[in-house]
Order: sequence, then C-alpha cells, then structure tokens
Amino acid sequence: MVDALNRKNPWTPAHQAVELSEHATLTRILDEGADADEVCCQMTLLMHAIDTEADVANQSGEPIDSAATAILLAYGADPHLAVNGETAYDWARKLRHEMAVRLIDRFSTRQAKLKARFRRARRR
Repeated sequence: MVDALNRKNPWTPAHQAVELSEHATLTRILDEGADADEVCCQMTLLMHAIDTEADVANQSGEPIDSAATAILLAYGADPHLAVNGETAYDWARKLRHEMAVRLIDRFSTRQAKLKARFRRARRR
C-alpha cells in the first residue's frame, strides 16, 4: 500500500488535466504551447479524452460529455494519429462515444474544406 502511494504520477500536465476533466487547465496548457498530439502512456491526448469521457459517463450514469474532445480538436489534435495501430477515431467508435465521432467527422470535414479554400486562393 505504501509503495502505491509513493509511485510517481505517470501523466504529463496535459494528460493529468484530461484525466481529471479540468477543462480550463487543459485549455491553458494547450494555449501555452503544449502539443495537442502529445503521447503519454501509449495514448494521445485525444485518445485519453475520449476514454475518460466514456469512462466517466459509464461510471456516473450521466450523459457523456465531449468538452475535452472539442478543446483538443480546436487546438489541432489529429484524430487520425495512430498509436499502436489505433487512432482516437477508432477509440471513439469502439467506446460508442457518438459525440466524439460526430465532432471528429465535422472537424475533419471543416479542415478539408478550409484546405481546399486556401489552395483555390493561392491559385488566383
């Protein structure tokens, strides 16, 4: 028991904010320049957010929340970045986090439209 209490926290500050659903802290950390795609403990921040949101909803019986997912996507997290062959998008589908799936789909579509618009503007 004492050994478990002395064990160092494995999370980076951003992952800790995700784990504790501290959205304001997560936003501040990202705004200060933390990498939205950082990997810790074999998962990206977005994977961690999706997992935590699904877990909290399952344990509490409350509706699922997607605030951390939305924050991370807004700060440029790549939902298709693979770690050990899986992506955050895969995790969202596997965990039935439908809000995250919809956010990722909408964000990906929006990003593709913006890139196409910038390509057209450069050609002119």
